[in-house]
Amino acid sequence: MKLNREALKQQAFWQERNIALPAFDLDKVTTNTRKNPGWIHFGAGNIFRIFPARAHQVLLNQGLVDNGIVAVETFDHEIVEKVFHAYDNLTLSVIMKADGTLEKAVVASIVEAVTSRVENGDFAKLTEYVKNPALQIISFTITEKGYAIKDHQGNYFGVVEADLKGGPSAPIHAMSVLTSLLYQRYQAGKYPLAVVSMDNCSHNGDKIKAAVLEIGKVWEEKGMVAQGFVDYLQDPAQMAFPLSMIDKITPRPAEIVQETLESLGLADMGVIITSKNSYTAPFVNAEVSEYLVIEDTFPNGRPPLEKAGILFGSRETVNNVETMKVTTCLNPLHTALAVTGCLLGHTLIADEMKDAELKKLVMKIGYDEGLPVVINPGIIEPKQFIDEVVGERFVNPFIPDTPQRIATDTSQKVGIRFGETIKAYMKDPHLDPAALVGISLALAAWLRYLMAVDDEGRAMELSPDPMMDVLAPIMKKIRLGDKTADLTEILSNREIFGVDLYQAGLAEKVAGMFLEMIAGAGAVRQTLKKYLG
Repeated sequence: MKLNREALKQQAFWQERNIALPAFDLDKVTTNTRKNPGWIHFGAGNIFRIFPARAHQVLLNQGLVDNGIVAVETFDHEIVEKVFHAYDNLTLSVIMKADGTLEKAVVASIVEAVTSRVENGDFAKLTEYVKNPALQIISFTITEKGYAIKDHQGNYFGVVEADLKGGPSAPIHAMSVLTSLLYQRYQAGKYPLAVVSMDNCSHNGDKIKAAVLEIGKVWEEKGMVAQGFVDYLQDPAQMAFPLSMIDKITPRPAEIVQETLESLGLADMGVIITSKNSYTAPFVNAEVSEYLVIEDTFPNGRPPLEKAGILFGSRETVNNVETMKVTTCLNPLHTALAVTGCLLGHTLIADEMKDAELKKLVMKIGYDEGLPVVINPGIIEPKQFIDEVVGERFVNPFIPDTPQRIATDTSQKVGIRFGETIKAYMKDPHLDPAALVGISLALAAWLRYLMAVDDEGRAMELSPDPMMDVLAPIMKKIRLGDKTADLTEILSNREIFGVDLYQAGLAEKVAGMFLEMIAGAGAVRQTLKKYLG
C-alpha cells in the first residue's frame, strides 16, 4: 500500500496497523484552503511536518479550523515533487517512544506544496494566496542561515544582490521572496499578517524582520516598490514578527523505522537524499517531547493552537523560555555530552546516558550549576524540564542522535551554553565561578576534543566548525603527555566564551583539568572520575 489519498479510503488497512488517520474531510479542507488560505509555511522539512503541521491537524480533527497549510520550498525544490506531490502531500508521523513502540499517524494538514519559482507558475499561485485577506500566518523553518542576507564581512550574498537589483518581480532568496509577497499583500489592501519564524535560533522574529526591512528599504529607495511599503512593514498593527522557541529532537529518517513501516505493508518508504543533500522521506521520526512557545502577536488572528499544545505568551516569556533551554536546562548538557562522548568513543546520545561519568557530568551542570541561576519563565518549570531531558529524552535509545552531530559548530555555542551561566555567577555576590566544576570539565573536554585524538590516543575526525582554522593550529602543537600547554589565546577569547575566562577566575581551573586530560591514554575518563566522584 502506498501512502496517498486513494489509499486512505482503505481504512481497515490502516486501523489494523494502528496508524491513525485524519478525522476530517480532506477534499473539503483542500477546497477551503485554496479559497481562503490561513497559513503558509516556508521550509517544509521534517520538524515542521511532525510538529506544527501535526498540531494543526489536531485542530482540524476537532473541527476548530476548516482550512489547512500551504507548504513552500525556496531552496530544495526536489522536495516538493519527491516528498509532497509523490505522496499527495501526506506525511506519516512516527513518534519514537523510549520503550520502543512507535506511535504512527497520517498527517494531512498540509494540503498543497509549491516552490517559489517564477518560471513554473508557482510564484504567481503563491502571490494569489498571500493577497487573500484571510491569510493569518506565514511561518518559517529554514534554519538560521536562511535569514542571513550578508556574509561575515558584511557583503550581500550574490543571490541577494541580484534580487536587490532585480526588484520584487522574480526574487530568489527566501527573504527576497518573502519581502516581495508582503509587497503584493500591501498593494492588495494593506492587510494585516503575522510572520513567524519557528527556527531554533535566538530572537528569530527580529532576524527575519531585519532582513525584510533591509530589502524593502533598498527597493523603496530605488523606486521599485511604492512609498509607504516600509511603513507598513514597521506598523505593529499591520505586521508582526513574533519571537518563538521550538524544541523537538527530529533526527534524519531512521532505517529501523523504514523497515518497520515496510514490514507493515507500506510501499515506497525509502529515504530520499536530494541533490542538495537533504535527507527526507515520506515519513518523519521524532521524539515524544516537544515545545513551541510563540509571542502572542497576530494582527489578523490565528488558529487556536493552544488547544494542540502550542504555548503562547509575551515577548519576555518567549525570551525567558529560550534562555532557560539554551543556557541552563538542555543545550549545555547536550554540548557537554557531545564533546566528551566523542572522546570516549560513543556514537549515540542514549548510550552516553548509560555512562556513569557522563551522566554525572550532565547532572552536575544541569541541577547543581544551572538551576541556581536559571531564569524561570513561568510557563515551563525549569526543574521539570531538566527532569524530562535527562530522564526521558536523552535516554531514549530509539532516537538515533549522535554526539558527532551535536559537536558541530561548538565554538559558536559555548559562549551561550556555558558563558551565560558563568556571567550569572560573576554577577551574584553569593556565587563563585570557581565552583563551576561541571562546566569547567566540559570546557576542558572541548579543548581536549580539538586535539582530534580520542581518549585511547587514536586519531579522531572532528565535526565541522567555522573556527577550526583558528583553533586547530593552536591545539595541534599539544601532544598527549605534555606537562604544559599555552591556552591563553583561547581561554581569554570573549568571542568564544562570552567572557574572558581569566577575569572570571576559571581559566586556571579549565587549563589544569585540560592538562590532566592529556596525561595519557584514558586520562579523560580518569579526570572525569576525579572531579565527579
